[in-house]
Amino acid sequence: MSPQNFIVEAMRNLRLADGCKGSQVYAVSPGDKASETRMKVEQSKPLRASQTEHTATDGLFVAKLSEPPISPHLKLVDYVETLASIFGELERAPEEAKAGLYLEQCFVFRGLGETKLLRRSLRSARQHACRVHEKIVFSAWLRYEKREEDLDDMSLMTCNGRALECPKAALIDGYSPITVFDPCPCREPLDNREMASEECSTSSVTRDDVVFCIDEEEVFCNRENIAALSSPFHAMLFGSFTESQRTKIGFSHNGISVQGMRAVDEFSKTGCLEPFPPEVVLELLTFANKFCCEKMKSACDKCLAALVRNVNDAVIFIEYGLEENAELLVASCLQVFLRDIPRSLHHPQVASLLCKSEGRKRLAMIGHSSFALYSFLSQVAMEDDMKSDTAVQLLERLRECATSHRQKALVLHQLGCVMLERQQYREAQNWFEDAAEAGHVYSLAGVARAKFKRGHTHSAYLEANNLISRYKRAGWMYQERSLYCCGKEKMADLNSATELDPTLSYPYRFRAAVLMDENKIRPAIAEINRILGFKVSPDCLELRAWFCLALEDHDGALRDIRALLTLDPNFLMYSGRVPADQLLRLLSQYVEQWTKADCWMQLYDRWSCVDDIGSLAVVHQMLENDPGKGLLRFRQSLLLLRLNCPKAAMRSLRLARKHASHEHERLVYEGWILYDTGHREEALKKAEESIAIQRSFEAFFLKAYALADTSLDPASSANVIELLEDALKCPSDGLRKGQALNNLGSVYVDCGKLDLAADCYVSALNIRHTRAHQGLARVFYLKNDRKAAYEEMTKLIEKARNNASAYEKRSEYCERDMAKADLSMATQLDPLRTYPYRYRAAVLMDDHRENEAIAELSKAIAFKPDLQLLHLRAAFHESLGEMEAAIRDCRAALSVDPNHADTVELYNRVSCRK
Repeated sequence: MSPQNFIVEAMRNLRLADGCKGSQVYAVSPGDKASETRMKVEQSKPLRASQTEHTATDGLFVAKLSEPPISPHLKLVDYVETLASIFGELERAPEEAKAGLYLEQCFVFRGLGETKLLRRSLRSARQHACRVHEKIVFSAWLRYEKREEDLDDMSLMTCNGRALECPKAALIDGYSPITVFDPCPCREPLDNREMASEECSTSSVTRDDVVFCIDEEEVFCNRENIAALSSPFHAMLFGSFTESQRTKIGFSHNGISVQGMRAVDEFSKTGCLEPFPPEVVLELLTFANKFCCEKMKSACDKCLAALVRNVNDAVIFIEYGLEENAELLVASCLQVFLRDIPRSLHHPQVASLLCKSEGRKRLAMIGHSSFALYSFLSQVAMEDDMKSDTAVQLLERLRECATSHRQKALVLHQLGCVMLERQQYREAQNWFEDAAEAGHVYSLAGVARAKFKRGHTHSAYLEANNLISRYKRAGWMYQERSLYCCGKEKMADLNSATELDPTLSYPYRFRAAVLMDENKIRPAIAEINRILGFKVSPDCLELRAWFCLALEDHDGALRDIRALLTLDPNFLMYSGRVPADQLLRLLSQYVEQWTKADCWMQLYDRWSCVDDIGSLAVVHQMLENDPGKGLLRFRQSLLLLRLNCPKAAMRSLRLARKHASHEHERLVYEGWILYDTGHREEALKKAEESIAIQRSFEAFFLKAYALADTSLDPASSANVIELLEDALKCPSDGLRKGQALNNLGSVYVDCGKLDLAADCYVSALNIRHTRAHQGLARVFYLKNDRKAAYEEMTKLIEKARNNASAYEKRSEYCERDMAKADLSMATQLDPLRTYPYRYRAAVLMDDHRENEAIAELSKAIAFKPDLQLLHLRAAFHESLGEMEAAIRDCRAALSVDPNHADTVELYNRVSCRK
């Protein structure tokens, strides 16, 4: 029996499709080694009862498809209305209330899956924070969200050079409108800090005229200086008390040591605590509290706060801070806990303080308990372990802090999600019902799911049905109802879900599984390809790998396994029981092994046909043979960015930096990390440093790319051209040189040098850079040759595996009917592309079909918060005299980009007209 037939037979005999559980599917294991592996897995993990439950009508794939999870985030029926409402509140809110509103905006964007926008909202919350408590929370939260993007693994209290995330800046009270790029206070010149220290240490010579006797020792002090420490001391030394007439005062029973009293005297004269050890400063803090010495207390608070460097320090000092009501010291300790998350949540003393109700009350008494704090903590706990007691406790504390209806709805919904994961379905249903009553409609899906889990399928169906009939239709509503019905009704609901929200992956997976169970393997692959064409995820790649194995396409299966391992190196297949890389090794025995030269040829082939997933798989195979190759990791990151997988791309870029073989190469990768995180000027500096060490293609390319993105004036364009020409003179492979030629052609087009641009594009095409067809088409169009432009884009469509953008671009070079057909195809291939919706809406407006035009835009806005879509719909509403709707869309658009000039102008205009 051939290896191919053996694999198919093994798939059938072992019923490996039973592994289609939990958003993943079983893998096939070829040969005796694979069978041994499977036997070990089966012996170590017995089957659960739920793994053997099948319906009479479901096939193996359908029966074992995982249910789509209930999202633990805000999921709004009309997110536009909520964003507009928050924006309106921000306009009216006092400065001290804005941070909380930006946090609520962040929750909306998180529910929409918009990582960049939620980070921007978090930055805005930090920018507008007034209290130290808010600053430490948002600063640590930003650090957590960006934990994979820092160039170095910094210690807890190390500053990365940016004020928004600086731990020292966070401990400065009061509103300061810092920006993302402002330097930290701790980065100020050393001379300034030395001057401040000198000012602190200077003091005039004073005569000691009073003695404090402690036990048998005397401490000489200046009466006037001691009296100036507080009102009680002033009354004692200059009031009607007997001490005012004495030069010696007994002070043995006031909780201060001789060393401590000498420190009090020193502070009364200099106002400084620098010479004293921590234990003396702690004694002074207690003394200051007892005798109401506010200036001394503040100085002790600041001094002790500066001493907190790690979790162990914080655990010790926070008890003193809470006992002595030292707000800054507690803030400093809390900041260390937050910056060490999630590890600090596993420290018993930290967990006790943060998770228990008594701990929250202690923190609240000193102003360090808030909804923002427990939102951050509960998010981390749920990401760490959704089922944990820690997650439940922190959500309970969050519920105690919730005040607004949006806050209450969120925490109640999250409690429902956690209970659902813990299989406490009755409690989950109760929390979801409370969340729905608080206004979170999506929680009704949770109610239905909890009922279903409790065995009340009909009741769950009615709940989902009522949801659809009572509220504005959304894709997730039909997806939820589909779980509780079967046959044609189920399929109709899933089709409706895809029509309303094409980004939902479950409908595609279910339809593909049905086709697979009907032995329609190629249609099953075609169905899963529909979503992989615009949204790549490990679960869909695994499903397609399984389908390829059933088709005996072992190369295709290996391609998808390699791609999913690139997205998630620790991915588990076989119902979460077998590492994907183990299956990769087993299957690799039955395919032809490629040499290094073969791999490069395959990469050229896939790159030239714009097959990004295929290219990703080839790079993964090349890295198996050369894991320390930084350049390959860099190529991997570029492909992941094209596939819209920024998190995986950043991981690859960091690995490229780690494995860089030379300093100039490392600087380039650091530059790309900075560029991708929005720090373009710093990226330019890294490129220049690299060029100073060695002139290289990648350094010149990085500098040209970053410069082109920051400025478009003629001088800068000339500089970019020179940089790209320098890059092309340096050694590199055809893949990168093709990109450089393509970019150079674009700059020439912008400068009006069309013939030079055409030469660049032709040269790029000669080395198989297929995307250059698009640039050449643009040149033809600008030369008034639309036919040639159209034909050039047709060549790209014929060559490219991923060609949605090519259809979109070709629509610009043909008549209206053909353009509409191309844009319809673009939407079918990639529904996330917004230009086709805008074009169709504009055509409808030109035909005076205003309502249809608005409906066309609303169709895309429902699942994609796009600035241009919102702006255009606002303009349409204005033209119809619907000012309220126009204002709503403007506010939502400005929530996406507050600085968009056209929307700001439109908003001001419609606001005045209203």
